[in-house]
Amino acid sequence: MMKKPVLTIDEPQPKKAMRADRPPTDGFVTVVDGHFKSEFDTAEAAETAVRKLKSAYPMLQIEIYDAANKARTLLS
Repeated sequence: MMKKPVLTIDEPQPKKAMRADRPPTDGFVTVVDGHFKSEFDTAEAAETAVRKLKSAYPMLQIEIYDAANKARTLLS
């Protein structure tokens, strides 16, 4: 018979799940072909990720969504 593992306080809490039907409320998010993907704390980190994706997959339309201003920026 298997015993259930005991949870301890030291274990980190699960990461907050991002819902696809609601835009994020804070930070910066990459938007790939109209779908929210990765969250970032700074615009520079999001831009670095977008440039890396764009160099690997130039056919994708990739934007950065600024949740505070509710604005999208298309990087080419």
